[in-house]
Amino acid sequence: MKNRIRELRKLKKITQEELSKQVGVSRQSIIAIESGKFNPSLELAYNISKAFNSTIEEVFIFEEGSM
Repeated sequence: MKNRIRELRKLKKITQEELSKQVGVSRQSIIAIESGKFNPSLELAYNISKAFNSTIEEVFIFEEGSM
């Protein structure tokens, strides 16, 4: 699953560390999600989306066959 986290972080001018604190996970988790090495749980995807005042669909792009 692709995502726009890096792009949205840059627009909001927040670091991976700041985002991780907002959503309650480690910075390493944010790095893994941003790079596509880890797909977040639905709850975490929701919390990340809320941090950007966006919907899950605006942050995460589901690709057929990616799961």
